[in-house]
Amino acid sequence: MEALIEHLAKLQAVELERACLTKEANALPAEVKQAEAALTAVERQSADASSALNREETARTRLEREIDGHRQKATKFRAQLDVVKNSAQAEAIEHEIGFATTEIERLENEELASMERSEALETSLAKSRAQVELLSEALEKTRARVAARQKELAAELAALGVEREAVRNEIEPDWLTRFDRIAASRGTGIARVDNQQCTGCRMGIRPQTWNQLREGQLLTCDTCNRLIYWDPAMAPAAKAPQPEVVPGAGRAIRKPGQVGA
Repeated sequence: MEALIEHLAKLQAVELERACLTKEANALPAEVKQAEAALTAVERQSADASSALNREETARTRLEREIDGHRQKATKFRAQLDVVKNSAQAEAIEHEIGFATTEIERLENEELASMERSEALETSLAKSRAQVELLSEALEKTRARVAARQKELAAELAALGVEREAVRNEIEPDWLTRFDRIAASRGTGIARVDNQQCTGCRMGIRPQTWNQLREGQLLTCDTCNRLIYWDPAMAPAAKAPQPEVVPGAGRAIRKPGQVGA
Protein backbone atom coordinates (compact mmCIF):
# COMPACT_ATOMS: atom_id res chain seq x y z
CA MET A 1 0.00 0.00 0.00
CA GLU A 2 2.88 2.35 0.75
CA ALA A 3 4.17 2.00 -2.82
CA LEU A 4 0.67 2.66 -4.22
CA ILE A 5 0.29 5.81 -2.15
CA GLU A 6 3.73 7.00 -3.26
CA HIS A 7 2.92 6.39 -6.93
CA LEU A 8 -0.47 8.13 -6.70
CA ALA A 9 0.99 11.13 -4.88
CA LYS A 10 3.77 11.38 -7.46
CA LEU A 11 1.28 11.08 -10.31
CA GLN A 12 -0.79 13.90 -8.84
CA ALA A 13 2.30 16.10 -8.44
CA VAL A 14 3.17 15.50 -12.10
CA GLU A 15 -0.40 16.22 -13.19
CA LEU A 16 -0.49 19.47 -11.21
CA GLU A 17 2.82 20.59 -12.68
CA ARG A 18 1.64 19.72 -16.18
CA ALA A 19 -1.55 21.71 -15.61
CA CYS A 20 0.45 24.70 -14.38
CA LEU A 21 2.81 24.62 -17.36
CA THR A 22 -0.05 24.11 -19.80
CA LYS A 23 -1.85 27.11 -18.33
CA GLU A 24 1.28 29.21 -18.76
CA ALA A 25 1.71 28.00 -22.34
CA ASN A 26 -1.89 28.82 -23.17
CA ALA A 27 -1.49 32.33 -21.76
CA LEU A 28 1.62 33.19 -23.77
CA PRO A 29 -0.14 34.01 -27.10
CA ALA A 30 -2.25 36.57 -25.23
CA GLU A 31 0.93 38.50 -24.38
CA VAL A 32 1.76 38.77 -28.09
CA LYS A 33 -1.80 39.81 -28.92
CA GLN A 34 -1.70 42.46 -26.20
CA ALA A 35 1.55 43.87 -27.59
CA GLU A 36 0.11 43.78 -31.12
CA ALA A 37 -3.05 45.57 -29.97
CA ALA A 38 -1.02 48.31 -28.28
CA LEU A 39 1.03 48.81 -31.45
CA THR A 40 -2.08 48.82 -33.66
CA ALA A 41 -3.74 51.46 -31.46
CA VAL A 42 -0.72 53.78 -31.68
CA GLU A 43 -0.40 53.18 -35.42
CA ARG A 44 -4.03 54.16 -35.79
CA GLN A 45 -3.39 57.35 -33.81
CA SER A 46 -0.43 58.14 -36.02
CA ALA A 47 -2.47 57.52 -39.18
CA ASP A 48 -5.33 59.67 -37.88
CA ALA A 49 -2.95 62.52 -37.04
CA SER A 50 -1.34 62.27 -40.48
CA SER A 51 -4.74 62.31 -42.20
CA ALA A 52 -5.84 65.29 -40.12
CA LEU A 53 -2.66 67.15 -41.10
CA ASN A 54 -3.36 66.49 -44.77
CA ARG A 55 -6.89 67.80 -44.35
CA GLU A 56 -5.62 70.96 -42.70
CA GLU A 57 -3.12 71.53 -45.51
CA THR A 58 -5.86 71.02 -48.10
CA ALA A 59 -8.11 73.43 -46.20
CA ARG A 60 -5.40 76.10 -46.08
CA THR A 61 -4.78 75.74 -49.80
CA ARG A 62 -8.47 76.37 -50.39
CA LEU A 63 -8.42 79.33 -47.97
CA GLU A 64 -5.44 80.83 -49.77
CA ARG A 65 -7.28 80.63 -53.11
CA GLU A 66 -10.37 82.27 -51.62
CA ILE A 67 -8.29 84.96 -49.93
CA ASP A 68 -6.46 85.65 -53.18
CA GLY A 69 -9.78 85.84 -55.02
CA HIS A 70 -11.20 88.38 -52.58
CA ARG A 71 -8.00 90.44 -52.75
CA GLN A 72 -8.25 90.55 -56.55
CA LYS A 73 -11.89 91.64 -56.28
CA ALA A 74 -11.01 94.35 -53.76
CA THR A 75 -8.22 95.60 -56.04
CA LYS A 76 -10.57 95.65 -59.03
CA PHE A 77 -13.30 97.47 -57.10
CA ARG A 78 -10.84 100.08 -55.82
CA ALA A 79 -9.77 100.75 -59.42
CA GLN A 80 -13.44 101.26 -60.37
CA LEU A 81 -13.81 103.95 -57.73
CA ASP A 82 -11.69 106.22 -59.95
CA VAL A 83 -14.19 106.06 -62.80
CA VAL A 84 -17.57 106.02 -60.98
CA LYS A 85 -20.11 108.53 -62.27
CA ASN A 86 -22.34 108.96 -59.24
CA SER A 87 -22.49 108.40 -55.49
CA ALA A 88 -24.77 105.38 -55.79
CA GLN A 89 -22.18 103.54 -57.85
CA ALA A 90 -19.44 104.59 -55.41
CA GLU A 91 -21.50 103.36 -52.46
CA ALA A 92 -22.11 99.99 -54.13
CA ILE A 93 -18.44 99.57 -54.97
CA GLU A 94 -17.41 100.50 -51.41
CA HIS A 95 -19.87 97.92 -50.12
CA GLU A 96 -18.21 95.26 -52.29
CA ILE A 97 -14.78 96.36 -51.11
CA GLY A 98 -15.93 96.16 -47.48
CA PHE A 99 -17.39 92.69 -48.02
CA ALA A 100 -14.16 91.48 -49.65
CA THR A 101 -12.08 92.95 -46.84
CA THR A 102 -14.28 91.27 -44.20
CA GLU A 103 -14.06 87.94 -45.99
CA ILE A 104 -10.30 88.26 -46.25
CA GLU A 105 -10.07 88.88 -42.51
CA ARG A 106 -12.38 85.95 -41.71
CA LEU A 107 -10.53 83.58 -44.00
CA GLU A 108 -7.16 84.66 -42.61
CA ASN A 109 -8.44 83.93 -39.08
CA GLU A 110 -9.53 80.48 -40.26
CA GLU A 111 -6.12 79.98 -41.81
CA LEU A 112 -4.41 80.96 -38.54
CA ALA A 113 -6.62 78.54 -36.59
CA SER A 114 -5.76 75.82 -39.10
CA MET A 115 -2.06 76.49 -38.64
CA GLU A 116 -2.45 76.20 -34.86
CA ARG A 117 -4.28 72.89 -35.27
CA SER A 118 -1.55 71.69 -37.60
CA GLU A 119 1.09 72.56 -35.05
CA ALA A 120 -0.72 70.51 -32.39
CA LEU A 121 -1.20 67.65 -34.86
CA GLU A 122 2.47 67.68 -35.80
CA THR A 123 3.40 67.35 -32.12
CA SER A 124 0.92 64.52 -31.71
CA LEU A 125 2.16 62.83 -34.87
CA ALA A 126 5.80 63.02 -33.77
CA LYS A 127 4.87 61.56 -30.40
CA SER A 128 2.79 58.74 -31.88
CA ARG A 129 5.51 57.88 -34.40
CA ALA A 130 8.03 57.63 -31.56
CA GLN A 131 5.62 55.36 -29.70
CA VAL A 132 5.15 53.25 -32.81
CA GLU A 133 8.90 52.72 -32.96
CA LEU A 134 9.13 51.80 -29.28
CA LEU A 135 6.12 49.47 -29.39
CA SER A 136 7.41 47.83 -32.56
CA GLU A 137 10.64 46.99 -30.77
CA ALA A 138 8.68 45.81 -27.72
CA LEU A 139 6.52 43.58 -29.90
CA GLU A 140 9.54 41.92 -31.48
CA LYS A 141 11.07 41.31 -28.05
CA THR A 142 7.77 39.89 -26.79
CA ARG A 143 7.52 37.57 -29.77
CA ALA A 144 11.09 36.37 -29.25
CA ARG A 145 10.58 35.87 -25.51
CA VAL A 146 7.29 34.04 -26.00
CA ALA A 147 8.77 31.79 -28.68
CA ALA A 148 11.71 30.90 -26.42
CA ARG A 149 9.43 30.22 -23.46
CA GLN A 150 7.09 28.12 -25.60
CA LYS A 151 10.07 26.00 -26.64
CA GLU A 152 11.12 25.59 -23.01
CA LEU A 153 7.58 24.68 -21.93
CA ALA A 154 7.24 22.16 -24.75
CA ALA A 155 10.42 20.43 -23.58
CA GLU A 156 9.30 20.46 -19.95
CA LEU A 157 5.86 19.12 -20.84
CA ALA A 158 7.38 16.39 -22.98
CA ALA A 159 9.60 15.30 -20.07
CA LEU A 160 6.63 15.36 -17.71
CA GLY A 161 4.64 13.32 -20.21
CA VAL A 162 7.29 10.61 -20.15
CA GLU A 163 7.41 10.69 -16.35
CA ARG A 164 3.60 10.60 -16.19
CA GLU A 165 3.36 7.49 -18.33
CA ALA A 166 6.07 5.78 -16.32
CA VAL A 167 4.23 6.44 -13.04
CA ARG A 168 0.87 5.41 -14.45
CA ASN A 169 2.35 2.10 -15.56
CA GLU A 170 3.29 1.42 -11.92
CA ILE A 171 -0.31 1.80 -10.71
CA GLU A 172 -2.90 -0.96 -10.89
CA PRO A 173 -5.63 -0.22 -13.48
CA ASP A 174 -8.46 -0.22 -10.92
CA TRP A 175 -6.74 2.33 -8.72
CA LEU A 176 -5.71 4.36 -11.74
CA THR A 177 -9.28 4.47 -13.05
CA ARG A 178 -10.53 5.51 -9.65
CA PHE A 179 -7.89 8.22 -9.34
CA ASP A 180 -8.63 9.58 -12.83
CA ARG A 181 -12.36 9.71 -12.12
CA ILE A 182 -11.93 11.62 -8.86
CA ALA A 183 -9.33 13.98 -10.35
CA ALA A 184 -11.63 14.75 -13.29
CA SER A 185 -14.42 15.87 -10.96
CA ARG A 186 -12.40 17.34 -8.07
CA GLY A 187 -9.26 18.63 -9.75
CA THR A 188 -7.11 16.35 -7.60
CA GLY A 189 -7.56 12.65 -6.86
CA ILE A 190 -5.58 12.15 -3.66
CA ALA A 191 -5.03 14.28 -0.57
CA ARG A 192 -2.84 14.03 2.51
CA VAL A 193 -4.41 14.09 5.97
CA ASP A 194 -2.86 16.47 8.50
CA ASN A 195 -4.08 16.98 12.05
CA GLN A 196 -7.06 14.73 11.32
CA GLN A 197 -8.11 17.01 8.43
CA CYS A 198 -8.31 16.23 4.72
CA THR A 199 -6.07 18.76 2.98
CA GLY A 200 -8.27 18.47 -0.12
CA CYS A 201 -11.48 19.78 1.45
CA ARG A 202 -10.24 20.90 4.90
CA MET A 203 -12.89 18.80 6.63
CA GLY A 204 -12.23 16.64 9.66
CA ILE A 205 -12.19 12.86 9.49
CA ARG A 206 -13.54 10.29 11.94
CA PRO A 207 -11.25 8.94 14.66
CA GLN A 208 -11.55 5.39 13.31
CA THR A 209 -10.49 6.59 9.84
CA TRP A 210 -7.61 8.51 11.39
CA ASN A 211 -6.38 5.38 13.14
CA GLN A 212 -6.62 3.35 9.94
CA LEU A 213 -4.70 5.99 8.02
CA ARG A 214 -1.94 5.94 10.60
CA GLU A 215 -1.68 2.21 9.98
CA GLY A 216 -0.80 2.98 6.35
CA GLN A 217 -4.17 2.39 4.70
CA LEU A 218 -5.42 4.29 1.67
CA LEU A 219 -9.01 5.37 2.28
CA THR A 220 -11.68 7.72 0.94
CA CYS A 221 -12.66 11.09 2.41
CA ASP A 222 -16.30 11.00 3.52
CA THR A 223 -16.74 14.63 2.45
CA CYS A 224 -14.96 15.09 -0.89
CA ASN A 225 -14.48 11.44 -1.94
CA ARG A 226 -10.78 11.97 -2.61
CA LEU A 227 -8.36 9.20 -1.79
CA ILE A 228 -6.68 10.12 1.49
CA TYR A 229 -3.51 8.96 3.19
CA TRP A 230 -1.30 9.85 6.12
CA ASP A 231 2.36 10.68 5.71
CA PRO A 232 4.34 9.91 8.88
CA ALA A 233 7.09 12.22 7.65
CA MET A 234 4.67 15.13 8.07
CA ALA A 235 3.76 14.16 11.66
CA PRO A 236 4.70 16.74 14.33
CA ALA A 237 7.80 16.03 16.35
CA ALA A 238 7.26 14.25 19.61
CA LYS A 239 7.32 16.40 22.71
CA ALA A 240 10.30 16.11 25.01
CA PRO A 241 9.56 13.98 28.08
CA GLN A 242 8.67 15.98 31.17
CA PRO A 243 10.39 15.18 34.48
CA GLU A 244 8.24 13.16 36.85
CA VAL A 245 6.87 15.22 39.73
CA VAL A 246 7.71 13.68 43.12
CA PRO A 247 4.92 14.14 45.69
CA GLY A 248 5.93 16.68 48.26
CA ALA A 249 8.86 17.95 46.23
CA GLY A 250 9.55 21.62 46.65
CA ARG A 251 7.88 21.94 50.06
CA ALA A 252 9.83 23.56 52.90
CA ILE A 253 10.97 21.15 55.60
CA ARG A 254 9.01 21.82 58.77
CA LYS A 255 11.14 22.47 61.82
CA PRO A 256 10.34 20.72 65.06
CA GLY A 257 7.61 22.53 66.96
CA GLN A 258 6.54 24.55 63.90
CA VAL A 259 2.78 24.70 63.50
CA GLY A 260 1.50 24.16 59.99
CA ALA A 261 -0.42 26.96 58.33
